[in-house]
Amino acid sequence: MQFVFLMEQVVNGLVLGGYYLLIALGLSLIFSVGGIVNLSHGAFYALGAYISLEIARHLGFAGGAILSPVVVGCLGIAFERFILRRFYRADPILSLLVTFGLAMVGEQLIRIIWGAAPIPVSMPQAMKGPVMVGDFLFSRYRLFLLGVVVIALVAIWSLLNRTSFGRVVRAGIQQPDMVAALGIRLQPYMTAVIVLGVGLAALSGALFAPITIVHPAMGAEILTVAFVVVIIGGLGSFWGVILAALLVGVVRGVTIHFYPAAGAASMYVLMFAVLMFRPRGLLGERIEKFE
Repeated sequence: MQFVFLMEQVVNGLVLGGYYLLIALGLSLIFSVGGIVNLSHGAFYALGAYISLEIARHLGFAGGAILSPVVVGCLGIAFERFILRRFYRADPILSLLVTFGLAMVGEQLIRIIWGAAPIPVSMPQAMKGPVMVGDFLFSRYRLFLLGVVVIALVAIWSLLNRTSFGRVVRAGIQQPDMVAALGIRLQPYMTAVIVLGVGLAALSGALFAPITIVHPAMGAEILTVAFVVVIIGGLGSFWGVILAALLVGVVRGVTIHFYPAAGAASMYVLMFAVLMFRPRGLLGERIEKFE
């Protein structure tokens, strides 16, 4: 029974890792292509949760989960066009300051519009209840979330590796000067990457709202974890972020099983251990700044 319960915690850790993955992957993609460390990424995650609540009142949970990333993606277009575009060639500290300020503005706007009190979110009725898999007992909704994360991951991988869009983006990450010499403008691709990144954050906010607490500061809280995942995986590494997110999720899940009070600290211990032996992260690559 102890082993069965431990395996259940491992699966819950994988779900938690998938939660981190959707946020950290978008953060890593934006940095890889644009050289921008987007400190406002958590604000888009929080907006995704709140906007999905508003849409769900009229179109149900599925409508909120589908349309919320679209709405936030449109906000991402304006974000890139009017704010980020000014800082691609500027000192990185300027983009840090601007996105940090935008994160604070976003949080205060959420407080003004929706209030400061936490908002409870109910999961769909069809997704409630447990599922027995052999001797293992799992939450039906958590298994659904794990399936959505896998589908999203396969879709992103296919986009980056099986399409002309992905080939240009990967070339822009590795050899931006060569891409520019070929007459290819990276600007539209950067806009698309921003939309994809903030859309993933919004999707995470919408889907995980029923198992987390929806409140104005939720973006700031998850941003710290997202940066830990990106640092462990390696800046700019697609597979590194995936490995790190799942590793952090499982480590936290298992740690909570044995030492509940040390759950949050476990990911920082893991980060310290990885950086001691691998300063670039698990699969870190050398990234050239977007020009």
